[in-house]
Amino acid sequence: MQTFTLTTPDEFDALLADHELVLVDFFKDNCPGCKMLDMALKRFAAGELADSVALVKVQLEVVGEEFFHRHSLRQTPTLLLFRSGEEVGRLTGFNPPEKIEALVAAHLESSAV
Repeated sequence: MQTFTLTTPDEFDALLADHELVLVDFFKDNCPGCKMLDMALKRFAAGELADSVALVKVQLEVVGEEFFHRHSLRQTPTLLLFRSGEEVGRLTGFNPPEKIEALVAAHLESSAV
């Protein structure tokens, strides 16, 4: 799984354009749930489905609240899944690797149809 760290909102559109399937991890520094989700993402990265998706890490303190509000985020952590530049899935709070895999798998299957 390719992992990118977003530092400006402009980079976001470029990453979406360059990758078919993008999983975006919106997080904050010093957020316990975010740290737990990071561990789950590392476990997900060791699985088969990880090669089919690019992971983009977006930290609130770096890109700013306006960018978070643009995506209607109400909490961290939040995962958004984009396919062909459009949001197709969302998971809020901590989620285990199995739930992340299920989200990605559902949208891999629909893209193959």
